[in-house]
Amino acid sequence: MKRLLLVRHGESVWNATRRLQGQADIPLSERGQDQVRALAPLVARLAPDLVLTSDLQRARQSAALLGHPDARLQPLLREISVGDWTGESIDALDPGPYQDWREGSHVPEGGESWAAFSARTGRAVDEAQAEGQATVLMVCHGGVIRALLDRLVGLAPRHILPVGPASLTVLGFRNGLARLEALNVTPGGLSLDAPD
Repeated sequence: MKRLLLVRHGESVWNATRRLQGQADIPLSERGQDQVRALAPLVARLAPDLVLTSDLQRARQSAALLGHPDARLQPLLREISVGDWTGESIDALDPGPYQDWREGSHVPEGGESWAAFSARTGRAVDEAQAEGQATVLMVCHGGVIRALLDRLVGLAPRHILPVGPASLTVLGFRNGLARLEALNVTPGGLSLDAPD
């Protein structure tokens, strides 16, 4: 693999109301659908050879709107499990544990640890690399992108801004090493103020 294109799904119904989703299977909002449609021409210009998507519907819908309705489902690309926090309003959570969770050091009751999540998503990249395609598109989730940036280029979660909805992050590979080529690119430019 020479290039890995990571697209976060568009805004979901729960994103719009700042509820934590984790692995809850929540659809895109109308705004989210529009966001993905706007991103589609940019992704098309990068001409992915292999397209994988999380099996959660907000990612599958996004893959279809990007022009890849037959994208291969890859369950390893599911968002991190937030356990007992699933469906909770972000604003109602204790800010200390929530911030620790964002930084990868807190696990909600019944949730998935950052280490396990990072290892799981890393396996998806390993499997994709083994297929030998030059450009791979993964339609996934903000947490997945943050985990892959941590695992592949050493950007710890506390040093990564939130991944914007329907944004593109690009990693290039040379001599087996990944490097960050673009982060949070949207049709309107960079997404610098995505909510946590």
